[in-house]
Amino acid sequence: MASAIDTETANPADLPGAFAGPTDPVFGGSHAEPGAAPAPEPTRRTIKRSGGRAWRRAFSPLTLRILAVNILALALLAAGFLYLGKYQAGLIDQQIESLETQGKVFAAALGEGAVLDSADEGEVLLPDLARQMMRRLVAPTKTRARLFDLKGDMIADSRALRGAGGAIQVAELPPPDKGVVRKMVHRAYSWVTDMLPRRQRYPIYHESFAPRASDYPEVEHALAGETGEMIRRDPATGGFLLSVAIPVQRYKRVLGALMLSMGSGEIEEELRTVRLEVLRIFGAALFVTVLLSLYLAGTIARPIRRLAAAAERGRGRRARVEIPDFTRRGDEIGELSGALREMTDALWQRMSAIESFAADVAHEIKNPLSSLKSAVETAVRIEDPANQRRLMAIILDDVERLDRLITDISDASRLDAELSRLELGPVDIAAMLEALVDVHEATRTGDRPRLILDLPERGRALMVPGIETRLSQVFLNVIANAESFSPPGAEIRLTASQDARAVLIGVDDQGPGIPDDKLMAIFDRFYSERPAGEKFGTHSGLGLSISKQIVEAHRGMIWAENRKDANGTVMGARFWIRLPALA
Repeated sequence: MASAIDTETANPADLPGAFAGPTDPVFGGSHAEPGAAPAPEPTRRTIKRSGGRAWRRAFSPLTLRILAVNILALALLAAGFLYLGKYQAGLIDQQIESLETQGKVFAAALGEGAVLDSADEGEVLLPDLARQMMRRLVAPTKTRARLFDLKGDMIADSRALRGAGGAIQVAELPPPDKGVVRKMVHRAYSWVTDMLPRRQRYPIYHESFAPRASDYPEVEHALAGETGEMIRRDPATGGFLLSVAIPVQRYKRVLGALMLSMGSGEIEEELRTVRLEVLRIFGAALFVTVLLSLYLAGTIARPIRRLAAAAERGRGRRARVEIPDFTRRGDEIGELSGALREMTDALWQRMSAIESFAADVAHEIKNPLSSLKSAVETAVRIEDPANQRRLMAIILDDVERLDRLITDISDASRLDAELSRLELGPVDIAAMLEALVDVHEATRTGDRPRLILDLPERGRALMVPGIETRLSQVFLNVIANAESFSPPGAEIRLTASQDARAVLIGVDDQGPGIPDDKLMAIFDRFYSERPAGEKFGTHSGLGLSISKQIVEAHRGMIWAENRKDANGTVMGARFWIRLPALA
């Protein structure tokens, strides 16, 4: 029969199918059913095609989003400055006020110098004299002047020169050709400014072949003795045409109407200057914004890409890949880096534990299986009923041992997942120990060891955060271990006390103690150093290992030591369990 403490190591390839499934991510296996063709393992080239190329792009999507958000905010601000609605309205009001002042001066001059007092018709405007005066008055300005009589006919126009051949229309020549580049820039600027909501409410100016006062509402107001003004859109230049009509009076009698008009060239030039200055500032701000956005995106996207690349390299590899450490940054990315490193460490520890656990399970199960195989093969060849009964007893013991072993293994494999899902609640350790002692003493028979509870303050609650059923399992395992090593009629003493931060529980027995070099090994899985005379296979060697796992899941500690007298003689073993106290 194979020994329970056989040191033979198991090959992971020999693991039973029941344990190959959970460890497939570790061993690189497949979940295919028996008989099915194994699924092809993804190669390194496949991994690079799926995700590696995405991390080597010049600009990550996060960088582009940061650039888009920052540039959009700056562009909206610049567009608001380019609108200049109130500034433009102020310039127009100033220009109209200036035209009105000029018109009043010109109208007063015409009323004094271009009027003839006739005996038949009374005071009338002299067209030729008015035409000459108007041309002289508007010469220093860029204003066009037109004079209308009381009948509504235009009798003078500053842009019409009369000569021997008739009237000649004077028009301002367009500026010289600005070149292809400047022309394209001018068109682009005009297209952008035309998109602004500023000119839609103004009527379009139409030049009539034979202008009359009825064509201009402001002139009709002036002939009625009121000052009129009008703003129109000029289709020829794409700008504005501002006009003001002033009544020409003599002794408060209206003799005609003077209409002054001018284009918005100066206003457009002023607006263009301001807008170009805004665009220059916008260009400089855009350059700085792009640089700062790239820097900001680099400090965010580059570390994330490095973390993702490290995770990508670690996928499917058996060798460990180190996650970059950005914890010194002191920001969320540093926290992410630390969390990923901790998660990676925990995963590797878990995988190592799974590998070790699977190998230990295979090793422990092989022993009773080997014994069963030998017993069954021998029972077939033996005809003696007595020997057959003895072999059947051996087979039954091995089956019971396998049943206990598989039950403990199942409990140990579910324990970690269960502890991670359950929520901790307040547990009274004093009440739990009292209940365990009462049950033990009520069911104790014969020379079974006694349990004695020693609490410094009876009735005081010793509260810890935990899972009551699992903590009671820890105490039952430790008590059962102490009971198995205690002589008949011995005592097992339980003590519990609390300081500011923890609850300390001690379990003392009167057994032979623990070898000094085994004080830590007794908490290993399947440790099977049992007392002399105990039936083989009674314990699986998982009790103390499970207890340690539960205590550490509660952020506590468990350890063992030997009790010695003044002469150094071992009086028994003592187990300490330290759990954090409930705040």
